Amino acid sequence: MKEAGKEAIRWFLQAEDDLRFVEWVAAEGIFFDKGCFIAQQAGEKALKACLYRMGKRRVIGHSLFEMCRELARADMRFEAIIPQAKRLDRFYIAARYPNGIPGGSPFQTFDADDLEKALGDLRTVFMTSQSYLESIDTSLVDKN
Repeated sequence: MKEAGKEAIRWFLQAEDDLRFVEWVAAEGIFFDKGCFIAQQAGEKALKACLYRMGKRRVIGHSLFEMCRELARADMRFEAIIPQAKRLDRFYIAARYPNGIPGGSPFQTFDADDLEKALGDLRTVFMTSQSYLESIDTSLVDKN
């Protein structure tokens, strides 16, 4: 399990750094589409940290919803964040590609409200992941 802990730390610290970036973008009021996408990515990394800590050797996929469902089999706190996970999943394609939305381009269609909602959902996913990791080993999330 020592290796699982190390891998979890790597993923969690990157999620934390991504969260800080999304907070900065939101505070600056710029790049709403990119902030929404990075919010999805940060949530993905936080949940992958939990899956690695749980002992998974390889975590494939990008759906926060699917990761939460898998994690909820071992810990019910992840069941509670499925709504946030589903909302963040919507940014995986739509916030990056013009053909992911019906018209315009992502930089034209995503706004501050979208980013604030994404940031709120990310914070919930992040705090739940942090709580889970701390419940296993407090040293896992105190490595920065």
